[in-house]
Amino acid sequence: MSFFKMMTPNRSNEELIDMKKEKRMSETRTIQTSNVLPPDTNHYGTLFGGKLMAYIDNVASISATKHARMPVVTASTDSVDFLQPIRVGDAVTLESFVTYTGRSSMEVFVRVTTEKLLTGEQSVAAISFLTFVALGPDGKPAEIPQIIAETEEEKWLNETAVNRSSHRKARKMHSMELAAFFSKNQQ
Repeated sequence: MSFFKMMTPNRSNEELIDMKKEKRMSETRTIQTSNVLPPDTNHYGTLFGGKLMAYIDNVASISATKHARMPVVTASTDSVDFLQPIRVGDAVTLESFVTYTGRSSMEVFVRVTTEKLLTGEQSVAAISFLTFVALGPDGKPAEIPQIIAETEEEKWLNETAVNRSSHRKARKMHSMELAAFFSKNQQ
């Protein structure tokens, strides 16, 4: 059985297209909290950056799937800014939601906060933006609902997304040029 069939049992193309035309950002909100344990950390006693990136991709993919209600793939990790170290014994909380939608793609924002559990002190430890693409039964990009911003934070993230989207497209073009250059020079 294909992955898509497992993810969308008994849904026809028409049913997938006839889903809600719009969704609120709050409908995509996902929150995950974990303790930072010694096996999760490097020799400085702080959370491995790669471990945090895996957490970020996981929570963001859940938000994207909640929005699309069909399989999604990570198209790009647009940015991950590490702002504060996350230490052993801290709790790390990731909050994600869809901030912008195209026809088949969506931008997901992830805020990472750390909490010193013995004192309650909290701080923003990282900020990330990722882009996901929804896939239809044929494995090709599929149309998704548009997003509705309601809170001040959501509206600001949605309004500033157009600028991030243009930067993302320019960066992708540059990456494609690099890939073509390196492919040509390897022959």
